[in-house]
Amino acid sequence: MAAITAGLVKELREKTGAGMMDCKKALNESNGEIEGAIDWLRTKGLAAAAKKSGRTAAEGLVAVASEDKKAAMVEVNAETDFVARNEAFQNFVESVAQVALKVGEDLDAIKAATLASGRTVADELTHLIATIGENMSLRRARVFTVPSGVVATYVHGALRPGVGKIGVLAALEAPSASDAITQLGRQIGMHVAATRPSALDVSSLDPAEVERERAVLIDQARDSGKPEAIIEKMIEGRIRKFYEEVVLLEQVWVHDGESRVKKVVEQAGVKLVGFDRFQLGEGIEKEVDDFAAEVAKVSGV
Repeated sequence: MAAITAGLVKELREKTGAGMMDCKKALNESNGEIEGAIDWLRTKGLAAAAKKSGRTAAEGLVAVASEDKKAAMVEVNAETDFVARNEAFQNFVESVAQVALKVGEDLDAIKAATLASGRTVADELTHLIATIGENMSLRRARVFTVPSGVVATYVHGALRPGVGKIGVLAALEAPSASDAITQLGRQIGMHVAATRPSALDVSSLDPAEVERERAVLIDQARDSGKPEAIIEKMIEGRIRKFYEEVVLLEQVWVHDGESRVKKVVEQAGVKLVGFDRFQLGEGIEKEVDDFAAEVAKVSGV
């Protein structure tokens, strides 16, 4: 029996895209011979994953998981919405959220973690790619922890509890956890899902974003032809309006249409210390198939 080295396994993984455990097994089956191992993987449908790795994956699911004073959120992408309704895929995304809850939001650490199947997250993903027949990827993860209080979760458009298309985490520091604080956190999650704030507070906003907005407002104000002193007041007023649109604590509370979010949390005796919002496929450039062009290309037109 030939020695199965780490280098051989790495080479086979690079050639086929198959998982580490599958590569080791293939090399054992082929007595360490790479081509034979590739053929073995192909017969098992496991080498197909590599061929799919270049295809755009902008669908999939977002999942959340939580425990005492801590919560995690992950996004796992696939090529089509159909896969999001696959039970095996849903189970996988749920399990990845649970892994993130334990190991943190570093993607390499998540991928290296072992699941109940005995495979790592990375290898289980490769196995799913080969089994389902679509490219998939673990895109991002977020974990919040508070010393005292709750990290509430909210999922919009849930296909099952904690799994859907939009996920939100809201970290609230409080003297202790309670049903009322958890409910407030969920309401904040619903608010964030609806309003898509850019930052928690004014100081957290990207200065470059503020300067871009200010430059636009200056040009607009000067086009009015008003005196410079009035223009300055116009700009400051519009900047405040900008903050009210993009800063969570400055926004109007969607649940009553009147209060500011900062006032709501102050009255509850808690401190909102962090939030994040994952919307499935956000920022991924999707490919648009031009069927007519494809037919023309094949026909040589």
